[in-house]
Amino acid sequence: MLDIRWIRENAERVREVAKWKKIELSVDELLDCDVTKRKISTEVDQLRASRNQLSQQIGRNVSRGQFMRVSEMKEEVAGINAQLVVLEQDLAEADRRYAALMRLVPNDVSPDTPIGQSDDDNVEMKRVGEPQQAEFPLRDHVELGRLHRLFDIARGVKTAGTRNYYLTGDGALLHRAVQQLALDRLVEAGFEPLDVPLMVRPETLEHTGFFPLGEDQVYRIESENKALIGTSEVPLVSFYANETIDVSQPIKLAAASTCFRSEVGSTGRDVQGLYRVHQFAKVEQVVLCEADAELSDQLLHEITGHAEALLQLLELPYRVMAVCTGDMSQKTYKQYDIETWMPSRGAYGETHSSSNLHDFQARRSNIRYRDAEGHMRFCHTLNNTAVASPRILIPLLENHQAEDGSIYIPVALRPYMGGRERLYPKTTT
Repeated sequence: MLDIRWIRENAERVREVAKWKKIELSVDELLDCDVTKRKISTEVDQLRASRNQLSQQIGRNVSRGQFMRVSEMKEEVAGINAQLVVLEQDLAEADRRYAALMRLVPNDVSPDTPIGQSDDDNVEMKRVGEPQQAEFPLRDHVELGRLHRLFDIARGVKTAGTRNYYLTGDGALLHRAVQQLALDRLVEAGFEPLDVPLMVRPETLEHTGFFPLGEDQVYRIESENKALIGTSEVPLVSFYANETIDVSQPIKLAAASTCFRSEVGSTGRDVQGLYRVHQFAKVEQVVLCEADAELSDQLLHEITGHAEALLQLLELPYRVMAVCTGDMSQKTYKQYDIETWMPSRGAYGETHSSSNLHDFQARRSNIRYRDAEGHMRFCHTLNNTAVASPRILIPLLENHQAEDGSIYIPVALRPYMGGRERLYPKTTT
């Protein structure tokens, strides 16, 4: 959410960003609604003040035994009440429409965000590591999974439908290992670990910027009026909702959680294997800090660096992309994606995302702090996917395979895998 005063002063910029982010929003309608709402609100306040004055005068006259004009003043009060009934209904409708339009207003974007239509227009910032040039035919992660009995997609579909799976044996262990490695690294970096609710109220998703434009990606539990989270960013940010907090030092939170995504609109895309599934796990980092653009940009690079450090520990080649306007969500001010090399795709695939939201989320969630002058201000919030699994298993298996079908275990993962240096096939091809 943005400050309506800023919107009034920067209406053309809001129109421009809404167009870039492909959000259908009539800024003129919002501004007209704002004027109408303020006008009706002023009239309501004036009428209520007049009614209060008349009521007090009636009370004083009656207490003094002065009944002159009492009947006339009561008629005036009745007339005001009749006007208020109509105006309060009009105000409620104006408030409703205003709130609906405000929920569609996009966050501004940083001056260095690339302008573009889709992820094809994202800009590569740097590349680390080189894809291996194998002298043997590489197996994809599905074939490697079969060979090592790491997961069972067929039984997942049988049990739960498309885009579901079982992780089995070493597959389940690897899934846990990358999460624990990521969480351990974040704790070492000063993040406080939380175990978070997986079901939240719909307003929590609205306050963190996932509703209304992302509702089609969320699984609803209608009987409970709850929804399943697609990222622990939602409960981590909401931990401080409607509070005044101390951000003299940035607050750093982390969580490992199961996540759920409906993948509406992805029919026919990435249906093979573990790339795009309905249930997955993420280790998320969330930071809340002072409303200082330089500070939050510095923190964005810091949390992106944590994700990069993990990929380096996993010994995987990757690149960092500056996300363009057309590939950004409503709530994002600036974003980096990290894409990891996936041999079976012959391309880099997104595995991590880092976002700086400035005060957009904090305004919606009402998270504030007192600045050095004692003024109340909304925090800046940031988030990053430290690791998401099972997607990360795709490059982990495919990049570390050997000709004999064995899979190299990176040194950093070995303590979580019983000290093993390599996985060996359990079936023959």
